[in-house]
Amino acid sequence: MQNITELRDSLLDNYQKTKEKKMTINLSKELSNSAGKILNSLRVELDYNKQMDNGKEIQFLKIK
Repeated sequence: MQNITELRDSLLDNYQKTKEKKMTINLSKELSNSAGKILNSLRVELDYNKQMDNGKEIQFLKIK
């Protein structure tokens, strides 16, 4: 997964697979939890950039 768009697409795909019972609830929860941790790490980076007033670009958030 290279960017936020791919993460979103993956989450939507996992949701659909879970809904169709092609993925277990436990696996779905684990993948969702991991995605949440990725997003939280991005929040930390965004907050840091804001506090340092450096405006550093975050590659993961670039839409390709």
